[in-house]
Amino acid sequence: MYHHGWSDSQRGVHVKSLTPNGSDIIIFYDGLLNKSGANQVFLHTGFGNPMNWNNVDDYRMQHIPEGWKKTINMEDGQITFCFRDAADNWDNNNGNNWTYKIV
Repeated sequence: MYHHGWSDSQRGVHVKSLTPNGSDIIIFYDGLLNKSGANQVFLHTGFGNPMNWNNVDDYRMQHIPEGWKKTINMEDGQITFCFRDAADNWDNNNGNNWTYKIV
């Protein structure tokens, strides 16, 4: 594992780089939806400017003992994301979402 990454431990969100240049990342989630018993969590993503998302998509996350995870390819150097469950409950960091940028 490479040392690039970022964490919002208080909200259960962690990002780790899988490649030296940061082009592939894994996002871990053990936040509000997981703690509320969600049976499926989806990663909602967009790239580029956090105020004007590009290539918006939802990805089914894989359940792991620690919560949920999903590997993503960074289309450009910045990803903005949040989470939703199968019942359409959202965890969007109180409307702020999360943004990760390759540095």
